[in-house]
Amino acid sequence: MPPKGLYSKYYDPAKMARFASLQLLARSVVEGYISGLHRSPYKGFSAEFAEYREYMPGDDLKRFDWKVFARTDRRYVREYEEETNMTCTLLLDASGSMAYHSEGMPSKFDYACCLAAALVYLLTQQRDQVGLVVFDEAVRERIPARSSPAHMKYIIDRLESYQPAHRSGMAPALHAVAESLKRRGLVIVLSDLVDDPDEVMRAFQHFRHERHEIIIFNIFDPAELEFPFNGLIEFRDLETRERLDARAEVIRDAYLEAFNAFVERLRRETTNARIDYHLVNTRTPFEQMLAACLKRREKMGK
Repeated sequence: MPPKGLYSKYYDPAKMARFASLQLLARSVVEGYISGLHRSPYKGFSAEFAEYREYMPGDDLKRFDWKVFARTDRRYVREYEEETNMTCTLLLDASGSMAYHSEGMPSKFDYACCLAAALVYLLTQQRDQVGLVVFDEAVRERIPARSSPAHMKYIIDRLESYQPAHRSGMAPALHAVAESLKRRGLVIVLSDLVDDPDEVMRAFQHFRHERHEIIIFNIFDPAELEFPFNGLIEFRDLETRERLDARAEVIRDAYLEAFNAFVERLRRETTNARIDYHLVNTRTPFEQMLAACLKRREKMGK
């Protein structure tokens, strides 16, 4: 059950109920003792100490290491192998291009935040650990993976504090995250991926080299997918603020050709890398899109 007092523009209990009977399963081997949902490389039950991590509000005080606190004045809790389950890291793109939306549509960033909230809810219900990394051209915030209703509330509350603003250039941030993840697990990317595709794919290959499983939700506004503009239009870059006046009818074919080539390249190269890629249109309600993806993923995994 979600914690009491959880109110957020990105969290709607009625919409979350749609995922009550669904699960997000790992297709590949993940590390940790798994309580029936995911395959694990460990054999048998283990209560062996795994590692320390910094204390966060909402952590069980029974795990708090008072001896370490007395010696160092630093707050740590202890983790054990049987408590790890699957670890999922959500990568949320907060670059300026994610602010785009056409009339009547949510921004790509708001849509991504709704997806993030739903995934945090779903994974917490499964007793899996979930963390959040917010990035643009650098990592802006990192919330370590935990599994508790209080941690779920903390992440969903934090989602309201972010605003898309800086330039794209995600590859260095993604490489930094790939270097820092200690256990094999699931990485979910929420982004428009508007960046150098060569650099982006190299970053994804870094995660695959470390044997993480990747799901990508490549999010676009319907106007970006369809280019419905007519007449003389002023186009403005949300990251550089550069402006371009152009007649829509003149550039439509070239734009759609370039955009479709960009998407097809991502689709082809992610398929070759065994990455689960989903092209997302913000016109489709996020709960409908995610439920369909989960059902398809569950069916393909059987």
